[in-house]
Amino acid sequence: MLQSYIRSPEKQKSLYKRTLFVVSISQIFGGAGLAAGVTVGALLAQQMLGTEAFAGLPSAILTLGSALAALLVGKLSQRYGRRTGLSAGFIVGGLGAIGVIIAAIINSAYLLFPSLLVYGAGTATNLQARYAGTDLANSKQRATAISMTMVFTTFGAVAGPNLVNVMGNFALSIGVPSLAGPFILAAAAYILAGVVLFIMLRPDPLVIARMIEATNQEPSDKGHLAATVHTENKKGIMVGATIMVLTQIVMVAIMTMTPVHMRHHGHSLGAVGLVIGFHIGAMYLPSLITGFLVDKLGRTTMAIASGTTLLLAGLLSAFAPGDSIVLLIIALSLLGLGWNFGLISGTALIVDSTKTSTRAKTQGSVDVLIALSGAAGGASSGMIVAGSSYLTLSLIGGILSLLLIPVVIWSRGSEK
Repeated sequence: MLQSYIRSPEKQKSLYKRTLFVVSISQIFGGAGLAAGVTVGALLAQQMLGTEAFAGLPSAILTLGSALAALLVGKLSQRYGRRTGLSAGFIVGGLGAIGVIIAAIINSAYLLFPSLLVYGAGTATNLQARYAGTDLANSKQRATAISMTMVFTTFGAVAGPNLVNVMGNFALSIGVPSLAGPFILAAAAYILAGVVLFIMLRPDPLVIARMIEATNQEPSDKGHLAATVHTENKKGIMVGATIMVLTQIVMVAIMTMTPVHMRHHGHSLGAVGLVIGFHIGAMYLPSLITGFLVDKLGRTTMAIASGTTLLLAGLLSAFAPGDSIVLLIIALSLLGLGWNFGLISGTALIVDSTKTSTRAKTQGSVDVLIALSGAAGGASSGMIVAGSSYLTLSLIGGILSLLLIPVVIWSRGSEK
C-alpha cells in the first residue's frame, strides 16, 4: 500500500491534506495542555516556596524537560515515524501534568519539579508537531504548512489561560488546590492529543516522504513529481536554529515574569489569564498570514520583522504602567507575534536545509537548543527581576532581539 504513494501525486496530495487535518486536531488539545504551565506554573512554585527568586524555576524546568523530550521525540520519529514519536511525547506530557496535580495536593516541591520536567514533554511534542505537516509539502508550501498546524494550537492555547478560574473552582470542588486546576485540563488534553495522533496519523507522512526522496523526486508546486537532488545545507540549519533560539529566550523570559509582575500590581488571577491568553493567541493565531508571508517575502525578511517586533514588545513591557492591563495586553501580544515570525521563518529554513533521511533527528536536535534557551530565559528572568526589576528584564529582552538582524543579513546567501 505504501508503494502506491511513490509515483502518485494525487495520493500524496491527499495524504498531505489528511496529515495537516490530523495534526491540526491534535494541536487544539496540545495548545490547551501547554497553557497550564505558562499561566500558573510560576505562581504555583511561588506559593510552595514562599519566594519570588525562584518563580522562574518552573519555566526553566519544564523547558529543560522539553529539551530532553525534543531529542527523544526526534529520534523516535526518525526511527519509527512521526506517529510513534508525537503520540508518545504527548502521553508522557499528560502523565507529567498528573504528577504536578499530586504535588499540589501533598504540597511537595520535591515532586513538583520532577513532574514539571516530565510535563515539558508535551510542550516539546506540541512544537515538533509543526514539522509533520511539512514532510509532504513542496518548497513553496512549507511555511504555510507550518502555519496551518500552528494556528489550530490557538483554539486550545487561548482557551486554556481563560479557563484558569473555571478549572481552579473545579479543582477546589474536588479537594485539589486551585492553582493545580489548569493541570487537570493539561493532563486530559495532552493524553487526548496523543491518542488522536496514534489512531489517525496513518500512513506516516515521514515514512512516505523518505520513500519519495529515495527516488530523487519531490512534490512540485505544479501538482506533479519533479526530479531533484536532495542535499543538506548546514548554514541554513545554523541560521534557522539561531533565529528560533533568540526569539525563544526573549519570549520566555518576559512571559514568565509577567504573571508575577501583574500580581504585584494587584491584578486578579483572571486578569493574568486574560493577558496570557492574548499573548498565546498572538503566538499562534497570526500563523496563516505569517506562513504566507514567509513563503512569499522570504525567510530572512520575516526574521528581521521578528527582531523588530520583539524590540517593540520589550520597550512597551518595560515602560507600561503596571496597573494598565490594556498596555500589558498590547506588549504581550507583540511579544507573541514576534515569536511567531521567528519560529515560522526559522522552522522553514530548517526544513529547506535538511534531507528526510536525517530530518526528524536534526529537527529534534534544533528543538533541544530552543528548549534549553527557553530554560535559560526562564531561570534567569526571576533572578533578574528579584535583583533589579521587571523593567530591566524587558529592556534586556528587547535589546537581545536586535541580534537577529545581523544574523539574518549574514544568512541571505543561504536562502533558497
